[in-house]
Parts: sequence; C-alpha cells; structure tokens
Amino acid sequence: MAIKTVNYDKILWLRFIFSLILDQKAFTYFMNRIIKEEKNIARFSVLVLMVVLATIYRLLPHPWNLAPVGAMALFGGAYFGSIVAAIFVPLFSLWVSDLVLNNLIFAQYFPEFTLFYSGFAWQYGSFVVICLIGLLLKNNVKPISVLVASVAGSIVFFVISNFGVWLGGTMYPQTSSGLLACYAAGLPFIQNTLVGDLVFSAALFGSFEYLQGRYKYLRPSSI
Repeated sequence: MAIKTVNYDKILWLRFIFSLILDQKAFTYFMNRIIKEEKNIARFSVLVLMVVLATIYRLLPHPWNLAPVGAMALFGGAYFGSIVAAIFVPLFSLWVSDLVLNNLIFAQYFPEFTLFYSGFAWQYGSFVVICLIGLLLKNNVKPISVLVASVAGSIVFFVISNFGVWLGGTMYPQTSSGLLACYAAGLPFIQNTLVGDLVFSAALFGSFEYLQGRYKYLRPSSI
C-alpha cells in the first residue's frame, strides 16, 4: 500500500510539473521564438517527432546504457536550424523521460519526487557538448562523418560523466590514481554506449536523410 501511495503522489507531482511548464508564458514565448527561428515548420515538426520517438525508447526495457540519448543530441545539432533548438529539444526530451524514469519506472530507487538526480549536470553537460559536435555535421551529413561524430560523442560522454562520478562521489579517492580507477571501472559500460550511439545515429540520420530526399518540403531551403 505504501508503494502505491508514493507512486500516486508522484503522478500528481508529474501532472503538476507538466501543467506548470505548459502554462508558463515564458515557456510559450520561448517555444514561439524557436519555431520562428526554424522557419520551416514542417521540417522542425518532423525533427521534434523523431527525437520524441527516440526518447520513448528509453521508457521501454532495454540493455543497460544502450540508449538513444547521445544520438539524439548529435541528431539535434546536425539538423535543427538554430543552436537553441539543437540543444533545447533533445535535452528537454531527455529531462522529461528522466522525470518518468526516476519517479515512476524506477521509483523504488528514488523515495522522494526527483526533478534532477545526483550528478545530472555532468551527464547533461556531456550531451550539450555532443550537440555542439552535431553542429559540425551541418551540410556535411555523410556516413563516415556521422560514424566519427558518434564515436567522438561516446568518448565525450564517457570522459565527462565518469569525471563527474569521481569528482562528486566518495567511492574513489580524489587523486590521479582514483580518477584512473574510476575510468577503469566505467570501461565495461562504454561498449553499450558506443553501440547505442552508432545504432540510433544510423536510424535517426538515415531515416531523416531518406525523408528529406523524398519530400522536398523537409529540406532546409524549403519555407
């Protein structure tokens, strides 16, 4: 009974948070500015839909670390018209899915309602960097460039997130040997991260390249 009560309370919190966000004039103004800068609404809508669909995968059972978040960040950076949209859309989608994961799916690990988990800044920061890597792919989306960018994104996430674990935790001593031990402990997880980035990058980039090749109104020059 206690678990059901906690989950029900968290659902109410989620409803409150989402209604608060959607009702805020600042959020509406911000989104309107993004859409205005994007110019091609059809292209922007399809890109957002693809990011949302990739985000939904996080809510389904899947192997640990084999997720689309790095690919989403890379994809956003490569295709959205403005840098604000390139960073905001993937990260906002990531945060919304984190709310659901932390407060509903994995609620037993988070007794209190959780807006941001411990160490989130390091992981989100790494995704911002991956978004910026994606910007380098604008007008240069080729299989080899996406492959290189995906591998670079995996490395960026590994380096930054594990550095955050070392700096913000107590598991490893705050020494160079402690940092190396932290990175060594993270090595078994980088394989799935790399596979996830490669697979989902191929799916996202490949799908949108096909779509904008088939439908002219999805191309950047179409307004």
